[in-house]
Amino acid sequence: MGKWTRRGLIAAGVLTGGAFAVGVGIREGHRAPRLAGMVAGEGETLVNVWVKLAQDNTITAIVPHSEMGQGVFTAMAQMLAEEMDADWEHVTFEQAPAHEAYANYPLGKGYLLGDIRVPGLVADSLNGGMLRVAQNMSLQITGGSTAVRFTGQTGMRVAGAAAREMLVRAAAREWGAPAAEIRTEKSHLFHDASGRTAPYATFAAAAGAMSPPVQPRLKSREQYALMGQSAKRLDIPAKVDGSAVFAIDVDLPDMAYAAVAGPPVFGARVTRLDDAAAKAMPGVREVINEGDFVAVVADGYWRAEQAIAALDIAWTQTGRETLGQDAIYAQFRTDMARAVETGQEQRDVRSGDARGAAAAASQRVEAEYSVPYLAHAAMEPINAVAHVKDGKVDLWIGHQNPLGARDAIAKALGYDRHAITVHTCFLGGGFGRKSEADYPIMAVRIAQRFNHPVKMIWSREQDIRQDFYRPATTARVIAGLSEDNMPVSWDYQFVHKNDPVEATHIPYAIENQFIHFAETENPIRFGPWRSVDHTQHGFFIESFIDELAHAAQQDPVAFRRTLLVDKPRHIAVLDAVAEMSGWGRPMPDQRGLGVALVESFGTIVAEIVEVDASGAVPRVVNVWAAADAGFVVNPDGFTAQIESAVIYGLTAALYGNISVENGAVVQSNFHDYPMLRMDDAPAIAVRIINSDANFGGGGEPGTPPAAPALANAIFAAKGQRIRALPLAGGGRLA
Repeated sequence: MGKWTRRGLIAAGVLTGGAFAVGVGIREGHRAPRLAGMVAGEGETLVNVWVKLAQDNTITAIVPHSEMGQGVFTAMAQMLAEEMDADWEHVTFEQAPAHEAYANYPLGKGYLLGDIRVPGLVADSLNGGMLRVAQNMSLQITGGSTAVRFTGQTGMRVAGAAAREMLVRAAAREWGAPAAEIRTEKSHLFHDASGRTAPYATFAAAAGAMSPPVQPRLKSREQYALMGQSAKRLDIPAKVDGSAVFAIDVDLPDMAYAAVAGPPVFGARVTRLDDAAAKAMPGVREVINEGDFVAVVADGYWRAEQAIAALDIAWTQTGRETLGQDAIYAQFRTDMARAVETGQEQRDVRSGDARGAAAAASQRVEAEYSVPYLAHAAMEPINAVAHVKDGKVDLWIGHQNPLGARDAIAKALGYDRHAITVHTCFLGGGFGRKSEADYPIMAVRIAQRFNHPVKMIWSREQDIRQDFYRPATTARVIAGLSEDNMPVSWDYQFVHKNDPVEATHIPYAIENQFIHFAETENPIRFGPWRSVDHTQHGFFIESFIDELAHAAQQDPVAFRRTLLVDKPRHIAVLDAVAEMSGWGRPMPDQRGLGVALVESFGTIVAEIVEVDASGAVPRVVNVWAAADAGFVVNPDGFTAQIESAVIYGLTAALYGNISVENGAVVQSNFHDYPMLRMDDAPAIAVRIINSDANFGGGGEPGTPPAAPALANAIFAAKGQRIRALPLAGGGRLA
């Protein structure tokens, strides 16, 4: 993924009520008059998309991302406030409406165009084109660590810089002073020579009437005053005092509750439903057979859930009722072998002659790895509140793509998309699962049978058994070492090529590479999971690099350093984490240190795990992480993201396993799909390295190194290689 920086046409428009707002413009005339009713309240005026400046000098960042604990509202507002020289104490946020006018084209623009800079004369046309692309894609997604890298850089910063320039020009005209003599600080303008000063709001009207700068000047990194500081989180006070609204908190008059049951085998449909016992239970209003699921609507959630358990449901046969976990992995291996035998490998990367170099090498090293399906298991289970009345839909939901949810409902159920209002709530975790459209559609399908609102809540069992899982996959790696114990070849085969494309690539300087894959059937549904394909391939690649280091009789950190000779950022991160952990120090018996290094989403993260491997399931004692994200906007927030990602990755490595028996998911709740709990969580230390690189992501990159660092630490402690996860399953210690 690339990143586009420092360009964009900033437009200003309509002025009313003495308040001013500005945002990234597009060549469609002034959009503000059409949008003002969505977001502008009393005492504030919307001039364009992303910023409002009210009469009381409050600045509001309108953010086209969802807040699921990662601090995106704070980071976006912080980037805008930096360029606007705003007073952070008077900056707030607002969730962008789920409307095509707020399609997140800066994200798409940054993703597609990277750092390409366009002339100012065509920037407005480019913005208009990118907006239409974003609207066609229903793009308002939060995921892929894209917010700071793309929306923040190409949307928030540009909007803030343009607003500041326009305010300066307005003050210069009013005061009869050169614009160069006017400075801005904490949402005020100053002309020191004359002693004049005024809040931004004073010049809102004048600034809004001016032609906006096409490409406003952005600050250089040495000029940052707010970015790079651990500014207070804007969402925390409401979460502390209980006023923050998650979808599961929504309580509407005359609201009923729905519990659901989906098919045990994906794709099955109801053939028989005996609902007599359920209907006789207190509080049950209706039992609904939708074919692909059954719902019970009652006057309370517990009563609905109890009634679901009383249903006798028979499902159609899909042909997968005998499918089991062993057969899935056997299919993977068979299809991989067939691809090699027939020469039908699908090429990913090819340079030199990997197989020829391996055949001629002094030493040949090979291994096979596998990882299972994983559920998301967010703290807040799947839920939504829907109210359908007079052909209109109101939906309260925590979703990672509110605009996408709206348009998916319209398409699936035949509503006019403008008849659907999505009220976006805070999310109690998402990790990719809440980017899917299945549950908002399901909530509306249930609610359209009633004249009152219905709150649908999935039980934890439904949440785990009806997920879109991280795919299980297998990889085989073959490498050759030369007489001087350096790798001369890398032959890497895997199943399923998904996203991002670079997840299967290696940073190491190995001349002969053949990276290839075999496509094979995936028998259960899958979707994005935190760090997507980096989570599987980070484990495979970094585990095997460690095996090569051992075969070469070299220290794993030193071995990596040698292969990263042309990667100074990687070396700096690796050196930092080695220093943090005291790498190379003597370790007690049954204890070991393991290292892993993964670049993902524009950020390089190295982690070292200290493990106590004396028990059947290892205990992680310490984790050290060093990260180069180019520049970190909010260090405290970024540190929390890395800590969260480490816990998520260790949970997957130690316990995560969705298995299939008789075509159905076995696991159902935290007793058989456990999480890493506080009493077993390690101490985590994070070091941030700000380099001269482009801004990278924060939410995803800490997850991929966790599993391989743990596996490599176990080898250091016990001499046992872990090639199958989780450790509480296929990788259990000897």
